[in-house]
Amino acid sequence: MQNKHTVRIWDLPTRIFHWLLAACTIALVISAKVGGNAMLWHFRLGYVVLTLLMFRLIWGLVGGHWSRFAAFLYSPARVLRYLRGQGTAEDNAGHTPLGALSVFGLLGMLALQVGSGLFSDDEIAFAGPLTRFVSGDWVGLATGLHKEVGQYLVMTLVALHLLAIAFYGVVKKLSLVRPMITGDKTVTTPVISARDDAMSRLMALAILLLCSAVTAWIVGLGG
Repeated sequence: MQNKHTVRIWDLPTRIFHWLLAACTIALVISAKVGGNAMLWHFRLGYVVLTLLMFRLIWGLVGGHWSRFAAFLYSPARVLRYLRGQGTAEDNAGHTPLGALSVFGLLGMLALQVGSGLFSDDEIAFAGPLTRFVSGDWVGLATGLHKEVGQYLVMTLVALHLLAIAFYGVVKKLSLVRPMITGDKTVTTPVISARDDAMSRLMALAILLLCSAVTAWIVGLGG
């Protein structure tokens, strides 16, 4: 009988970020499809996602152990070992090697989508705050990327992310959802516990406020 250990994997700031980003991404897709006055909320949600992504970038450097990019930046050789069934306890504690690829891909695509949105113009009533700083050709390129390509790539990556979660749950009997709710995971091999105390949460709040200020500054550039 193997001993089981309950370990804090996901700190509270990471969990809040995850669920807020998921909710905002769904709402962004819906508001884009509805159009009209819903585009006002589309822009507002886009600014929220921009803030969240900036937060995650910083938190990926100073957050809890398993939230740091260094904890799930796997080498190709390590990914191959994992695929061959030769993974370590650390590979299944936080983001798995396959899960890490999904996370980086989704975060990168969301960053590209939000970035292109800042330079987009629907030529009706709504324009990104940075359109005034680039030529019409660049605005057209950003708008096309945002409306015609980006949104479908985001939806595809979200679908793949959900399929990966289902695969781990059904095939590998490994729940990825519960730890992102409670923060804890039960493991048979002891691993590092993520820091998740009052001071780290206050630091996360300070970072979030800083990122919000940067977003407000960017939006203000639109006049």
